[in-house]
Amino acid sequence: MTNKPKFNLFKNVGYALAGMRYTVTQESSFRIQLLVIALIAIGLFYAPISLLSKWILFASTWLVLIAEAFNSAIERVVDLVTQEHHPLAGQAKDIGAFGVFLAFCLVVMIWAIVLYGEFFR
Repeated sequence: MTNKPKFNLFKNVGYALAGMRYTVTQESSFRIQLLVIALIAIGLFYAPISLLSKWILFASTWLVLIAEAFNSAIERVVDLVTQEHHPLAGQAKDIGAFGVFLAFCLVVMIWAIVLYGEFFR
């Protein structure tokens, strides 16, 4: 394909920031998850665990945000293709939501392993 523009770091960062702005302002579930992560960060600051464990736990929570961003992108593309109810459109959205759920499960496992190592080892 010849319609792919030449790589430009500044433009690409601009696109990413525009995506972030849109996601934060338009996606209520993303904002809620961001608020929860902010509260978790405050709680981790006071937690009696090692600094490394705090960073691992904090960083792991971002997996849910990443999955939610991809899920929102999938939903936008599906809505672009069809506004009508179609089984494949519903499946695409459900699979995107499943990706968010898997990310959440992974975060729970990471937290369980790290906290077990901190308190029961």
